[in-house]
Amino acid sequence: MFSREIYIKRREALRGKVKSGIILMLGNSEVPYNYGSNGYYFRQDSSFLYYFGLNHADYVGVLDIDAATDCIYGDDYSLDSIIWMGNVPTVKEQAEQVGVSATASLSELSKMLGNAIKQGRRIHFLPPYRANTILQLNNYLGIDPSKVKQYVSEELIQAVVAMREIKAPEEIEEMVKACDIGYDMHTAAMRNCHIGGTEREVAGIIEGISKQKGAGVSFHCIVSQHGETLHNHDHNGILEDGRLLLVDAGAENVMNYCSDFTRTYPVNGKFSPIQKDVYEIVQKAFETGISMVKPGIMFKEVHLAAARIIAEGLTDLGFMKGNIDDAVANGAHAMFFPTGLGHTIGLDVHEMEGLGENYVGYNFEVERSSQFGLGNLRMAKRLQENQVVTVEPGIYFIPQLTETWAKQNINNSFINFDKVRTMYDFGGIRVEDCVQATKDGYRILGNKRIPFTVKDIETYMQK
Repeated sequence: MFSREIYIKRREALRGKVKSGIILMLGNSEVPYNYGSNGYYFRQDSSFLYYFGLNHADYVGVLDIDAATDCIYGDDYSLDSIIWMGNVPTVKEQAEQVGVSATASLSELSKMLGNAIKQGRRIHFLPPYRANTILQLNNYLGIDPSKVKQYVSEELIQAVVAMREIKAPEEIEEMVKACDIGYDMHTAAMRNCHIGGTEREVAGIIEGISKQKGAGVSFHCIVSQHGETLHNHDHNGILEDGRLLLVDAGAENVMNYCSDFTRTYPVNGKFSPIQKDVYEIVQKAFETGISMVKPGIMFKEVHLAAARIIAEGLTDLGFMKGNIDDAVANGAHAMFFPTGLGHTIGLDVHEMEGLGENYVGYNFEVERSSQFGLGNLRMAKRLQENQVVTVEPGIYFIPQLTETWAKQNINNSFINFDKVRTMYDFGGIRVEDCVQATKDGYRILGNKRIPFTVKDIETYMQK
C-alpha cells in the first residue's frame, strides 16, 4: 500500500467534495467458485482500495463528512479462522496503517447507520456491481434490493470520478510496473505462437506470467484467431498457418494497478500481402491517435481522426467507397470499427466503469452519441493532464454484421459488400497501448515497447 498520508489526504479531499452526510464505502467479500470454501481469487473494490488501501475481505469504510472523521468496520479473525487462514493484524492495526484511528465491529455498523437514518442524515454510496453488495445495502439501509440503484449518490460518483481520473505520480509509477508485466506477457505470447500450438497454451503462459510477477490478469485475456469477435474468451483453437492471432491482455501489479495491451500477428510469423495492408491501416490510426493525446483535446476528436484513417485506408483497398468525410459522418466505417478508440485505465482496467461510463467518459461538454459504433466510445470528454487512456483502433471483418447491413441497405453507398465478403475468414486486427496525457503531450507507459510495426513483429517472431 501507499503511505498513510496519501490515504488521509484522499479521504480529506473526498469529504471536501461531498456537502454533508455519511459516505458508506463497502469493501468486497469472498465469492464462492463452486462451493463456500472454494472461492474465486479475492479482488478488493477499487474505490475502497483508493481511499482505504486495505486488501482484506469484509471491511467497510465510513467517512462522516459533518464530523470530519473516518472509521473502518470489520471483525478480527476468530481462533478457527486463524487455524485455517493464519494470523493477520487486527482491524485496528490495519486501520492505523492507512491513517484511520477509529474501528468497530460490523455489528456496530448497523446500529450507527440506523441512528443516522433516524436523524435524517444522507447516506452516500456508490453503485453496487455485486449481488452480495446489494444485499448488504438492503441489510444496512433497509432498501429493497430491486430499488438499491435508485438511491445511489450521484454527488459521490462525481466526486470519486473527479479524483480517480487524475493519476498521482505514485499511481503512474505503479501503472508502469503493470505495463512492464504486460510487456513480458505479450512478448512471451509472440515467442510461443507457432503452427500447431493452441490458443489455450498461449493464454496459459501469459496468465502464468501475470501471476508470477503481479496479482494476476487485469481481465480475462483474449487469445484468438477470431479477432473479429471483440471479446472472444474461447481459447480452444489450434494455431493455423495463414491465420492472425489477436492477443488482448493485461496485468494487475501487486498494488492492483492495471495494464491493457493488444497485439495482432501472423501465426507463421510473416504477414501476407492483404494482412500487411490492413494491419498498416490500423497501425497508422494507432500512431496518429497516440500522437494526438494531450491535455485539452476531446478524446472524441482523437477517435474520429482514427476512424477517418481507417475509412481512407479501406477505401484505398476497395472495401469502402465514396467521400471519406461523408462516410465517417454516416458511421459507415463502424461496420469495420464498431468499437470506441479507448477507455480510461487505472485501478480498473476500464477505470470506474462500475460507476457508470457516462460519468467517466462524458460530461456537460459532450453527450454520448446514439450512432452505431460512435455510441460504443467509452471515453469522449476532454483529456486532462495525468489521465491515462488506452488507444486501440481496429479493423474487423464480421460476417453477420456485414450481411445485416447489406440486407438492410445500410451505408450501401459507402461499402463494397461483395469485396468485403472475400474477407470472411480474415478475422480482425487491433493494436493497443496505455497512454498518459502529460503536461507537454503524451507518454506511452512501460519501460519497453511491445513490437507493433510489421517489420518489428516479423523480426521478433522469426528470432
